[in-house]
Formats: sequence, structure tokens, C-alpha cells
Amino acid sequence: MRVVLISTYELGRQPFGLASPAAWLRARGAEVTCLDVSREAFREGPIRAADLIAFYVPMHTATRLAIELLAPVRQLNPIAHLCFYGLYAPMNEAYLRNLGVATILGGEFEQGLARLVARLRGAARAPQSEPVISLARQKFYVPDRAGLPPLPDYARVTLPGGEQKIAGYTEASRGCKHLCRHCPIVPVYNGVFRIVDRDVVLEDIRRQVSAGAEHITFGDPDFFNGPRHALELVTAVHGQFPALTYDVTIKIEHLRKHAASISTLRDTGCLFVTTAVESVDDEILRRLDKGHTRADFLEVLEDFRRIGLPLQPTFVPFTPWTTLEGYVELLRTIAENELVESVAPIQLAIRLLIPAGSRLLELREVREFTGEFDEAALVYPWRNPDPRVDALAAHIQELVHRGEKLKRSRTEIFKTIWEAAHRAAGAGEAQLALPVLAARAAVPYLNEPWYC
Repeated sequence: MRVVLISTYELGRQPFGLASPAAWLRARGAEVTCLDVSREAFREGPIRAADLIAFYVPMHTATRLAIELLAPVRQLNPIAHLCFYGLYAPMNEAYLRNLGVATILGGEFEQGLARLVARLRGAARAPQSEPVISLARQKFYVPDRAGLPPLPDYARVTLPGGEQKIAGYTEASRGCKHLCRHCPIVPVYNGVFRIVDRDVVLEDIRRQVSAGAEHITFGDPDFFNGPRHALELVTAVHGQFPALTYDVTIKIEHLRKHAASISTLRDTGCLFVTTAVESVDDEILRRLDKGHTRADFLEVLEDFRRIGLPLQPTFVPFTPWTTLEGYVELLRTIAENELVESVAPIQLAIRLLIPAGSRLLELREVREFTGEFDEAALVYPWRNPDPRVDALAAHIQELVHRGEKLKRSRTEIFKTIWEAAHRAAGAGEAQLALPVLAARAAVPYLNEPWYC
């Protein structure tokens, strides 16, 4: 059985979502080719020879890029079995099946892929019998990264002063305990999370260190969904590789609840923590069901500064409830709290996505302002009641892309956004001046911008 696993985009990381199922399938005798088209040329040979072609779709951008590949893949190989797997596969099941995708797998997909290969080996090619969404507990295999582009080809961590470190990537858990309304994890996992065995994670990290990794990104949706597992893991990693650094993602609610553990992260080599703040408007946070307030965010920020660990907030600044004044207030909060260098410019341009199955659709006001589901875009379209906000969002996206293309600093890009937002809000020239920014050292960050 010849299998091609394809990743189109995963935030500049070497994809766990190819390496993990590759281990499962190779253990069962399949000939597996991993193809990461975000880092290598599209290879026709393996596609032409494949019996099964499976696209990994962990996020919106990856799914749209994968759909664009369907036609050329089908032209090269009209008889291969097509599969989409990952978070966005079951959310878009009907559309994908209409495009000719025969098998859809979400949740814990490795076992489903293994069963699919066994089914395809049979004489009769029966319709899908594997669960579209499986939350079954799996005994994970150590990811097999053979055939993937080398780690130096992927995103790196940039340190204050400009030095870069080769970054690896792994996952210690999947899913999430929480039910934030806008989160795409919720329609699939619905409050469930699953642990990857510590020994598996440790061996995966060992192998990546041997391949040159100097830093590890833990891609868990929330590293503190299982705080004991997380802390024991990073303590073990630090004991074996004391020079290895890492970064994690943790929600504000957990950072408050487990504030005493932040110093453990710092002491075991954590370079920074990413946290989905989303908004500094308490009413928007309530609608998103984020479980924290503006005051909680600022309190956590102070905790991090006291401990000496950088916090990197992410935002969804453009929502149906965003006002021009509210957007200006977000910028002011970032500036006054000396976070300009801690926020990737793209975070100031992101527009809320409402995918199929989103809990946002529980809100009557959301159902009233959204249009019919756009299958090609994979979202429910919406417009802000104030067209000036939508116009500003488009303008900010242009400013960010232009600034990054010209390799401008985060502070330089922020200044252009600040001026554009204040002009859109009708501020006088006297109000355009930025607050005085403290001369903080640049913070460490991954050098590939974050998209959804």
C-alpha cells in the first residue's frame, strides 16, 4: 500500500500531523511518503504512484490550500483514494465529499488512518466505516519524521540581539477542556482533551535534538489542560537537555489558576508563553465565552513581568462587535503596557472566522448577522454594522503585509497601524502621537507569522 500524506501549512512547523500517522502506517507495512508543500516542491512521482492520498488539515488556511491541490492531484492520479484528516475535515465533511473526498477523519485520526489502510487492502472497497470523529484514547507511537524537510528549513526562534535557534515541534496533548465559542477545536472535541504519553513526547524531542533542534514548540491547544502532565514533562526534558528552550500556549484562565507554576516554566527553559487574549473589551470576551476579563489579562501580564518570563498575547481584533473606538483602545492598551514588540503585527489584522459548527451560532445575534454558509470560503460570512470598521480591517491587513514584506520592525508597523486607526476614528493630529514606549529589550519570537 503506497500512501502519500500531504501538509499544506502548519505555521512554519515540521508537521506532527504527518510524522505521527506515518509511524502508525509504516508499522503496518505501508510505504509512506510525507510531502510538506509549505517547505518543498510538489512532487508528482509519489502522487502518481499512490493508492491513498491523505491531506492533513489542522486549520482554516491549510484546508483551503489543500482544496486547491485536489484538482492537480486528481489529474495526476484519478483512481487514488482521497482522504482529509485533522480538525477541519469533519467540520467541512459535506463540502469535501462533494469534491470527491472519500474518507473524512477528525479528532484522534491515527487509528482511523490505520483502519483505512487495512480497509483499502481488502478486495472490496467499501464505503467509510471509520468514525468521522473519534475521541477514542490511543496509544501513541513516536512520530516518524523520515522524509520530511530538515528542521533548519522550518521556522526558527529569534532571540533578543538577533541570534536564531533551530526550532522543533511536538504535541503533548490534543483537544481542550474549554468551550470558547469562537474556537474551531470545540465542534470536534467538545470539551475533551487527550494526553500523548510522556515517554513518546520525550523520545520525539530526543530525536529532534539529534536532528539539530535547539528549541521546541509545544503545539498543545492549551499546555495547562493537564498541568501535572505538562510540568512533569518539561521538568524531565530540562533534566535531559538543560540547554534546550521551549515555548507553550496557555489560556489566561489557566495562567491565573496556576500562577504558582509560571516560575517552573521559566526555570525549565521556557522562552515565552503564547496566550489567546482575543480582546480587551469585556463584553466581547463575554460573547466569546473566553473565561477571563481585561483585568485578568493585565494581572497575568504583571505576574509574568515579576517572574521575568515574556508573555505573547494573540488577538482577534475585528469582530461583529468591534467599534473604531474599541480598536483604538486595543492599540492603546498594547502600547501603554509595553507590548508592542510582544505582539506579532498580523495579530492586529485578524478578522473573526465563524466555521461550520461554531458555538458562536448559539447566539441569536450571530445567526441574524451572518449570511449563508460559504462552502468555498469554509465560513459563515458577516459584516460589521459599521462599514468603516470593515474598511479599516482591510486597510490594516494591507499595512501589515506591506510592512512585513519591507522587513519593518514590529514597532514601525505598529506606528502605521496606530495612525491609520486614529484617523479612521476621526482623531485629531494631536491624538495621533504614541504614548512614550519604554525601551524594553526585544522579546524572543518565532520568525514565521501566525495565521489561523
